[in-house]
Amino acid sequence: MARRFRGLRALRWKIAALTAAACCAVAAVIGLLVHDATAERNLRAGRDRAYAQLHAAEQEYARTGERPAAAELMARDEVPEPLARDLAAHDAPGAYADWYDKKDPNWYWMWAAVRTGDQVLAVRTDMSGEVRGLQLLDRSIVKAVLAALTVVIPLAALATEPMNRRLRHGARTARKIAEGDLDARVGRRGRARDEITEMSAAMDSMAGALHQRLETEKRFTADVAHELRTPLMGLVTAGGLLPQDDEVADLVRDQIHTLRTLTEDLLEISRLDAGAERARFDDVPLGELVTDVVRRGGTSTDVHIEDTGAPRTVRTDPRRVERILGNLVTNAHRHGGAPVQVTVTGTRITVRDHGPGFPEDLLTHGPRRFHTAAAERGHGHGLGLTIALGQAAVLGAQLTLSNAPDQGAVATLELATAPARSVRGPGC
Repeated sequence: MARRFRGLRALRWKIAALTAAACCAVAAVIGLLVHDATAERNLRAGRDRAYAQLHAAEQEYARTGERPAAAELMARDEVPEPLARDLAAHDAPGAYADWYDKKDPNWYWMWAAVRTGDQVLAVRTDMSGEVRGLQLLDRSIVKAVLAALTVVIPLAALATEPMNRRLRHGARTARKIAEGDLDARVGRRGRARDEITEMSAAMDSMAGALHQRLETEKRFTADVAHELRTPLMGLVTAGGLLPQDDEVADLVRDQIHTLRTLTEDLLEISRLDAGAERARFDDVPLGELVTDVVRRGGTSTDVHIEDTGAPRTVRTDPRRVERILGNLVTNAHRHGGAPVQVTVTGTRITVRDHGPGFPEDLLTHGPRRFHTAAAERGHGHGLGLTIALGQAAVLGAQLTLSNAPDQGAVATLELATAPARSVRGPGC
C-alpha cells in the first residue's frame, strides 16, 4: 500500500502533472500570440519593402519608359490571379496591390503591383528570411517551455511533499485504527492551517469518540456478564431441583443452559477485549485433538486427517484450539447445511458446511457481536465467530472465512508453527 503512494499515481506527481499542464497551456497561448504577432509584423515589413521597391521601380519606369531591372512589366492577363483580384479591388489610379505568394516548403514571396496604362508593373521580394526567423522563434519558445518544465515539475513535486507526508501519516493512522489500535492519533504536524489540518482534527475526534464508545460497550458487556452470574447460579440451582420428567421443567432447564452459555461467552469476550487471555503452549497431536473435540460435541461431523508427511504434533494451546473448533463446528451446524466436514492438513484445520455460505457483509467487515447478516443462515448472537477470531489472535494463528465455489461456508484455522506472544483479541 505504501509503495503505491510513492508511484506515478501519487498525489505529488498528479499535482506536478497538473502544474506542467497549466504551464504548457499558458506557454501555448503566449506562444501562439507571439507567433501571430511576429507573423503579422513580418507581413507588414515584407509589404512595406515590396511597396518601396515598387515605388522606386515606378519612378524609374516613368523617367526612362523602360522596364526596371528589379520589376516585371506584364499584360493584365499575365498577372497571377490573386494579385489580379487585389488590383481589381483597388480600382483607383496609382493604387498599389499586394499578394503573399506562399508555397511550402521553400517559396515565400511578397508581390506588389500597380497599373501603368494597359500594363501592370510588379515587383516581388523574398520573404524566406522572415519565415526562417519565425520558425527559429517557434523553436526557441518550445525549447524554453521544455527547459521551464524541467525546473517546474521537480519544484512542484518538492513543494507538495510536506502535504503528501501529512496525508500518508493520516492514512497510516487510519489503518492503525482500523486494525484495532484505537489510541492512534494523527495529531498536528507542522504549522499549516489548511484542509488537511481540519481533516486530521476531525479524524482524531472521530477516533476518540469511537474509542470512548467501544470502551463503554466493553465495560457494559463485562458488567452485565458479571452481574448475571449471581442470579444465573441461582437459576441453575433452582433448575436442578425441578422434576426430571416434566416437559415444562426441561424447557426451563434448556433456557437456563442457553442463558448460561451466553453469559460465559460475554465473559470470555470481555477478557479478550481486556487482553487478559494468555496462551499456554504444549505439544499436541492435532489430528487426535480434532477428532476428540468433534466426537465430544455429539454432532454428525465428518473428520478427515490428511497425511502430508508433516509432523503430527503441533505446539499450541489445546484448550483454545478446542474452543475455536467447537465454535466453528457449532456455527456450521447451526447456520450452515449438512454435511459438515473437518479436514486437518499439517497445521491447518478446515471446517466446511454445505449451506448458503457466509454473507458478504461478514466476509467484508468480519464477524461482529450481536449481529447476524443473513436470515437464511439462521439467527444467533454473533458471538461464536467473534470468540473464535479472538482466541485465534491469542494463539498467534490466522482464522480466515470464505465461501466455497460450489456453495457452503469455509473456515480455515492456520496454526502458528512456533509459539507467538499473546496478543489482544478483536475489539469488535
